[in-house]
Amino acid sequence: MLPKGLLKEYSRALAIAMHILDTLVVFIAGWLAYFVRFNESVFPSSYGAALFIALLMTPLVFSFYQIYTSLRVKSFIKHIINLMEAVCLLGFILAGLSFFTKSGDAFSRTWFVLWMVFAIILLIAFRCSLLFFLRFMRSHGLNERRVVIFGAGELGEKFAGSVQQALWTGFRIITFIDDHAQEKPATIHGISVIQTPEHLSQYLHEQDIDEIWLALPLHDESRVKIILHELHHQTITTRFVLDIFGLDLLSHSVADIAGYPVLNIRSSPMVGVNRLVKAIEDRFIAGIILCLISPLLLLIAASVKLTSRGPVFFKQQRLGWDGRVIKVYKFRTMVLHEERDGVVSQATIADKRVTLFGRFLRRTSLDELPQFINVLQGRMSIVGPRPHALAHNELYKEAIYTYMQRHRVKPGITGWAQINGWRGETDTIDKMKKRVEYDLYYINNWSLGFDLKIILLTIVRGFVSKNAY
Repeated sequence: MLPKGLLKEYSRALAIAMHILDTLVVFIAGWLAYFVRFNESVFPSSYGAALFIALLMTPLVFSFYQIYTSLRVKSFIKHIINLMEAVCLLGFILAGLSFFTKSGDAFSRTWFVLWMVFAIILLIAFRCSLLFFLRFMRSHGLNERRVVIFGAGELGEKFAGSVQQALWTGFRIITFIDDHAQEKPATIHGISVIQTPEHLSQYLHEQDIDEIWLALPLHDESRVKIILHELHHQTITTRFVLDIFGLDLLSHSVADIAGYPVLNIRSSPMVGVNRLVKAIEDRFIAGIILCLISPLLLLIAASVKLTSRGPVFFKQQRLGWDGRVIKVYKFRTMVLHEERDGVVSQATIADKRVTLFGRFLRRTSLDELPQFINVLQGRMSIVGPRPHALAHNELYKEAIYTYMQRHRVKPGITGWAQINGWRGETDTIDKMKKRVEYDLYYINNWSLGFDLKIILLTIVRGFVSKNAY
């Protein structure tokens, strides 16, 4: 009979094996793409060099996206999304290298696209096979981690419920331990609740427990220290479940600063490599789009000039990343007018200030096209929360508690709120709250794949809207 801790004992070797197998899958995908494209099994040296560079880059890129984080502590769907993003980044890097080395003409573009597509398909198939294998082992009691939760309060109950809905992780909660078990229900989510054993260390050893999770309030520091002292002779894995559900979190994570673990409660996802990936994405897409739409830009500019008196562009100061003031460009859609100091009136459904041609531009969102210039300047992104007028920021930051947190990233031409219908006039606080809600969801869940999804949805349904007037 196989030991229950089989994979746990060889986790280091298995991690190395995963690196090797992923690299092998990328190579096989490249070879398969070449065979499909050219119907030949032997590729020339130039293709071999490209594959070799990809093999070197794969472990680095995959590690950056935490592909090798244990599936026990990560959603499988999230893992697959990260895997797709990693392959996309690998493709961007390889395409960039071919551009800067002027070697792009030596390769078939069809082969390259097939290579990336096959890589994603084969890697996902490999992960699914691995998941089914792990589920099979865990259904037979293999590679399973037995867990007790110390603390049967609200935090422990919520956490246990979430873990039980993700049984594929291999964690099996054996029992709750609580200092006041007599005041608690006999069972929670079908898990028994017992009084704290007199000798906790001995109990965990006798019950063959792999991990203990401390689900205690943040203010119960003294109890945590007592438990840790009692377990100091044990090699059992001990985790502390942070009671942060009541906090206002934004892109939260745990960081290491000068050797101290720090919980980032509010932070921007645009740091390090993420910032570089976002910058490459923005400049690359904006450059291509501006080249493609340049004739349309000239046509619109001439039409604006011929249909009403005034400049072609409307320039307005708005808040950008970290609350810095930026200048945003749009095609002018209104007649020249002046407003009272400090007042910025949003366009309404029958606004007389909007010109006839301007109404068409606003309805089709074509007035936003000059903002691709803002993207090339680094002031905006393709995807992000829409920038608002300065006066509106002053109004809403007092009315909506989390409003200013939407400036943790660069403002965008399109965004998660806009493609979900929250665009145009915000004549009520509730409408702006919904927009902010979607903006913060985007920041919390940002990824390259999420950006590409929003761009695709914008192309499909985002240009024309009943709320744009």
